[in-house]
Amino acid sequence: MTINIQYVHIGNSEAMNDYVTEKLNNLHKKFDWIIKAEVHFEVEQNAKQKGKICKIELSVPGPRIFARSNEDQYEEAVKRTIKDLETQLKKRKQVFNSH
Repeated sequence: MTINIQYVHIGNSEAMNDYVTEKLNNLHKKFDWIIKAEVHFEVEQNAKQKGKICKIELSVPGPRIFARSNEDQYEEAVKRTIKDLETQLKKRKQVFNSH
């Protein structure tokens, strides 16, 4: 699986790169048919609360899978996004198994 991480209007973080890579690799162990992951980190400028945004798009057989979350910390945003992706991947796997 190829992982591409981009930071929009914020500095790069090696620690965050390692964290996201670890989480995505764990996801890839469960769903080995994931081809590629596009990760985007952003800051919402006018946020009254949260404002740390993580977007992840997965290339898989069939339509791509996308999830986005907005949290107080990037780590929490990554966890929530990965959890949403895992739910979608489980549904996709059920479709594969029925054919």
